[in-house]
Amino acid sequence: MVNNQKRQSDDQSRLDEYAYQVIVEQFKHVTKQQKKVLKDENPEPLHQMRVGIRRLRTALQVFEMAIALPKSANNKQLRDVARVLGKVRDLDVQIASLKDEYQPKVKTREKHCIDQVIASLQKQRKKAFSKMEKTFNQPLYQEVKSAFVAWLEHPQYTAIAQLPLTSLLPDLLSPLLSHLLLHPGWLISIEDASDENALVLHDLRKALKHARYQTEFFIPCYGEDFQNWIKEVKELQERLGQFQDIQVLQALLTDQLDNLEQLSDLQKILNAKITDALSTWEQTRQKYLKDDYRYHLHQILLQPTARLEPRHLELVNN
Repeated sequence: MVNNQKRQSDDQSRLDEYAYQVIVEQFKHVTKQQKKVLKDENPEPLHQMRVGIRRLRTALQVFEMAIALPKSANNKQLRDVARVLGKVRDLDVQIASLKDEYQPKVKTREKHCIDQVIASLQKQRKKAFSKMEKTFNQPLYQEVKSAFVAWLEHPQYTAIAQLPLTSLLPDLLSPLLSHLLLHPGWLISIEDASDENALVLHDLRKALKHARYQTEFFIPCYGEDFQNWIKEVKELQERLGQFQDIQVLQALLTDQLDNLEQLSDLQKILNAKITDALSTWEQTRQKYLKDDYRYHLHQILLQPTARLEPRHLELVNN
C-alpha cells in the first residue's frame, strides 16, 4: 500500500487525489443529514441521505482498485443501511403521491378508500422509521462511520492510484457502459412492458441510476457530448422510475383493498401516467440498439477532453 502524502500538483490530477475528493464529498453529504433525518420534520433529508449513501457506494466501486479501506468501511454495510432508509423513503413517496397527487383528482367515495390505504401505510412507516433509528444506534453503523473517518484522516492507496486520472478514465468507465448496453431491458418493447418484464425494466432503471452516479463524478473531465448523455440517462431513469412507482402502487392497492374496481378514477389516472412515462421508450430503446450510437458512446468515454484544474481538487488540497 502507498501512504497518502501531500505533493505539489502535477499538470494532471492523479487518481488518488480525485478518489479522495469524491469520497470525502459523499461521506460528508451522508453524515450531515443524519440529525435532520431523525428529527423527521421533512422528508428531504432522508432522501438526500439515501442518495448520498448510493453515491458513496458507487464511488467505492469506481475507485476500488485504487483505495485501501479499513475492513469496517465496506460496501455491504452501506448497502444494509441504505435498504433500511429505502423502506422509509419508499413509503414517504407512496403516501405523498396518494395524498397530494391522486386523492384530489378522484370522487369522494374513492377519497375514502385512499384514506384507508394512507392510514395503513403510515402505520408501516412508523415501524420502518423505528427500525431505522435502531440501525443508527447500532455499534456496527458507528464502526462504519468511524472507519471512514479514520481513512479520510490517513488515506491508503494502491500503487495504481498514483497514475494520472485522465489516462485511466476509459478503463474506469468502459465496463460500466458495457454493462448498461448489454442489459436485456433494451429488448423489451412497449407492448411487453408488464408483469415479469416490468421487473426487468426496473433493473434497467437501477443500472441507469448507477451509470448516472458514476459518470457524474467525472463531468469535469469530459465535454458537451458526455454531459448530454448524462442528461439523457437521467431522463430515461426518471421515466422508468415513474413507471416502477406506479407498478408498486398498484400492487400496494391490490394488497390493501378487496376490489380495485372501486377505484376506477384512480386507475384511469394511473394508466394515463404509465402511457406518459413510456411515451418515449420505444424510440429510446431503438436508439440504444443501434450500432452507430453504441459506438458513439464508447468513443466519448475514450476521449477525455480536459485536464483538471486546481479548483476541482479544492477539498484534497485543503
